[in-house]
Amino acid sequence: MANIGELEDIANILRRDVIGMTTEAGSGHLTSCLSCAEIMSSLFFQVMHYDIKDPFNHESDEFILSKGHAAPILYSSLYHAGAIAYYLKGLRQLNSPLEGHPLPLPSGWIKAATGSLGQGLSIGIGIALAAKLQKRKYTTYVLMGDSEMSEGSVYEALQFATYYNLNNLVAIVDINKLGQRGETMLGYDLKTYKKRMEAFGWNALIIDGHNIKQLLGAFAKAKKSKKPTIILAKTIKGKGISFLEGKNGFHGKSLPKEQAEKALKKFPDIPFPKVEIIRPEKLDFEPPFIKSPKLTTYKSNEYVSTRESYGQALANLAQADSTLIAIDAEVSNSTFAEKVKKVRSKQFIEGFIMEQNMIDVALGMSIKGFNVFASSFAAFLTRAHDQLRMSSISNPNITICGSHAGISIGEDGVSQMGLEDIGMFRALPNSIILYPSDAISAEKLVYTIYQTRGIKYIRTTRSETPILYKPEDKFPLGEFKVLRESLQDSVVLVGAGITLHESLKAHESLKKDGISSAVVDLYCIKPFNSEAFINFVKSHGNRLVITEDHYIAGGIGEMLSRELDNSGITIKTLAVTSLPHSGKKDELLDRYGINAKAISQEVKKIIPASTEIFELKPKSPRKTSKAKKKK
Repeated sequence: MANIGELEDIANILRRDVIGMTTEAGSGHLTSCLSCAEIMSSLFFQVMHYDIKDPFNHESDEFILSKGHAAPILYSSLYHAGAIAYYLKGLRQLNSPLEGHPLPLPSGWIKAATGSLGQGLSIGIGIALAAKLQKRKYTTYVLMGDSEMSEGSVYEALQFATYYNLNNLVAIVDINKLGQRGETMLGYDLKTYKKRMEAFGWNALIIDGHNIKQLLGAFAKAKKSKKPTIILAKTIKGKGISFLEGKNGFHGKSLPKEQAEKALKKFPDIPFPKVEIIRPEKLDFEPPFIKSPKLTTYKSNEYVSTRESYGQALANLAQADSTLIAIDAEVSNSTFAEKVKKVRSKQFIEGFIMEQNMIDVALGMSIKGFNVFASSFAAFLTRAHDQLRMSSISNPNITICGSHAGISIGEDGVSQMGLEDIGMFRALPNSIILYPSDAISAEKLVYTIYQTRGIKYIRTTRSETPILYKPEDKFPLGEFKVLRESLQDSVVLVGAGITLHESLKAHESLKKDGISSAVVDLYCIKPFNSEAFINFVKSHGNRLVITEDHYIAGGIGEMLSRELDNSGITIKTLAVTSLPHSGKKDELLDRYGINAKAISQEVKKIIPASTEIFELKPKSPRKTSKAKKKK
């Protein structure tokens, strides 16, 4: 542990580093680093207990840099702590791991991507909540900027933290008054900050953020608090360099070499003090139990919604694995995530109507080893797109369930109809997107993604639908299911969710008219085995009619058109192409042209009149395409 004088010296060494790093890079947020130097020196070299040899030591205190543009000073702190050995002046260079804003490092010392402001506190909450559930004693520290205190997601997080009594969470706000283009909303009005934070139930402390003694005192008080603590640290942007201090117009700018040399003279070039970082105390921890989940028994003549099957599958998993967590945005009686609460109440978290906070809490918990399933209506996940975007680049292990997708939800109207969710999740790097059509496939797909790391999305529907599959059927990622086929097929009908059932109805209708069709369940939208699918379609008429309960932009039809580009296959897509209205499910499917009637009509448009009609005998359904998988 360092004394006050050493911590002051360390703060200035960190300042020297960031001056050199940003000047070498020719860019970077120098002034935002200079304002929080004492905060960082106090945290990393006195307050926090962590194992520099093991970034994944479960007892170590955790740190999240919510003001991600201050990444250079975080890299410098980790370097001098001995946690990383990367070349600091490689900052922002193509072949350096030290990016402009924090991303998970190969070393493991940064665990979440930050840089989109307003998210770090929620991630920290997930980490702190994990400690409570695991009965660990580490503290989570989140350094925030004052500009991000305007973000609505921050206020979601403030409420959530006090509701769950996270007294093991400490937020520090670097209140330097200046944002990117000028003064922040409250400037230096620390009294108003304090009143707001206390109104949300936090222990709020006002200090001079450049005074080491006050910083250490505030951190000591936070350790004894029975509430989450927020330290409101008044600082000066550009602190230590007279021609930058408190000056507007320097946000995100580095100093040219001549000015950098002038600035470096303000800080003595001294050796880094010999500081011992205290390793955390090892505690006894009850290991999680993990066993194989049971399968739910569904009768072949049952009608069950995929949303209910999703909830039952989660309940089965929760009873088999104590690391499974379900979090829901106050619609668990509709998503059926409440089934977890009934069997393992401690493994269910009420997220309330705060989708942005919910996603980042899920990410934070996944960082600490939980397998997290977060659910809400598909329509409301769009408000958390930024959180999903940042989670996707944070090495997550989270599954998101979007329930009540599409116009088939009926009377609630377009504001409740998730019609853009597939496109949103398709755009996320390395995402997995699943769309089950019956209860058995829903349960099997939940079990599959439970065992698959990444950011995963499962789309469920409101309506009860008949059972299509048998308990022994399998649903590997990237594949599709063939439910109907013959040697005389002139077209392939593709559906998923509610439209698969409409495609099956269309198949029967077309058969009466002497037109043979294959029917494919596209249960996995991403990843996708395009080679196998192309081979299948070419051997079944070389024509394709896709039907989806989604807007055409970003949906299944768009995905298949891209995957099948230059294949020579005739492709037609039926999707929702106008603004939907309230109505009954079947009325809406008919009005917006995604029902069996519309499918049959489209097939007849693309099949030439000269096509030979055969007397057909249906073949037994097969489980998967026999085409070879793409290597």
